[in-house]
Amino acid sequence: MKRTRIAGLDVVLTGGTDREGGGKDAPLVVLLHGFGAPGDDLAPLWRVLRVPRETRFVFPAAPLETHMMPGVDSRAWWHIDMLAMQNAIEHGQLRDLSAEEPEGLSDARAKMVALLEELAITHAPTKLVLGGFSQGSMLALDVALRTTSPQCDALVVLSGTLLAEDVWVPRMKALAGRPIFQSHGSSDPILPFALAERLHQALSLAGARVTFVPFRGAHEIPASVLDRLSVFLSEVLA
Repeated sequence: MKRTRIAGLDVVLTGGTDREGGGKDAPLVVLLHGFGAPGDDLAPLWRVLRVPRETRFVFPAAPLETHMMPGVDSRAWWHIDMLAMQNAIEHGQLRDLSAEEPEGLSDARAKMVALLEELAITHAPTKLVLGGFSQGSMLALDVALRTTSPQCDALVVLSGTLLAEDVWVPRMKALAGRPIFQSHGSSDPILPFALAERLHQALSLAGARVTFVPFRGAHEIPASVLDRLSVFLSEVLA
């Protein structure tokens, strides 16, 4: 495992021939963590996911600090209204973000595009998978919908939701035929399951090849999802 900076972001590189993201002519999986998590939150997944040995992983850290807990590294791709989220959870209200385009999303997208473009030069992946968890998965999908370079061969949306519907949905036809892995907990109190189903339906109607994995649980990545994700990645990266 190697820590470095790429395109101005702190990243963890791992996998590949040297277990530090090295090697050539191999696929690359880029996974983005969720809101409030440490920058290396998802890095342990590379030891769990069963993929071709030459597969390299990149785990970028979001550039913004959230200061959720003193002395604890917690980061965000864009800031969110924590009070509104807590009120919605406490009152059992459906937190529908589909009409919103968060302030800071465009900046986060620009940073991710710069990262991916540099990786395309320095790591020259044979295939590129982009995804993440929660806020990270929303950013990954936004990048895939609004940019064309570099091309993502597959997407991973773990506990994500529909944002900027008026912008996203018309662009989804560009993902026709694209393999997409999507998972969501049926009891998720933060990003409701019903909105994940709407996202799944919109992507499917646009022609994307969505592997939708619902599970009994909350805002998390259970072992059952990792098992299904391993199968998905093995097929995509073969």
